Amino acid sequence: MEKNIMGTNVVTQIGILCHDIEKTAQAYADLFGIEKPEIVMTATEDIAKTVYRGNPTPARVKQAFFHVGPNLDIELLEPDHEPSTWRHDLDTYGEGIHHIAFVVDGIKHVVEKFERNGMKEIQKGEWIGGRYSYIDAKDLLKVTVELLEFDK
Repeated sequence: MEKNIMGTNVVTQIGILCHDIEKTAQAYADLFGIEKPEIVMTATEDIAKTVYRGNPTPARVKQAFFHVGPNLDIELLEPDHEPSTWRHDLDTYGEGIHHIAFVVDGIKHVVEKFERNGMKEIQKGEWIGGRYSYIDAKDLLKVTVELLEFDK
């Protein structure tokens, strides 16, 4: 494998899939002794432009974020039933860790490097302010890698 594919080694997010985000978010809030964060739904198809395994999908996911370090969030995810990596992994593997995320510059170039090294992009999309890509790195790294790029 090429070295320093992403240009960073700073984990910014750990994504956890769950069936009931309200219940799971409350459990984390209780664990940390804080108020439960707002639970939000990702953007609609016209904004998100989500592509899963090469095909557009209207998939959306409920999210809750816990800031647990200067650069680290725990992201809880409850997907809808449309085709997505979230739905696939929740149905296939059950609840638990889905991804670790890194902020990168030049996401398209970084995705190309992953793909050159045998790790394929399985889903990508956008939000107002940036874009993401999920890389299937399970064989080599034992987890899905999420790349995040913020608009400047």
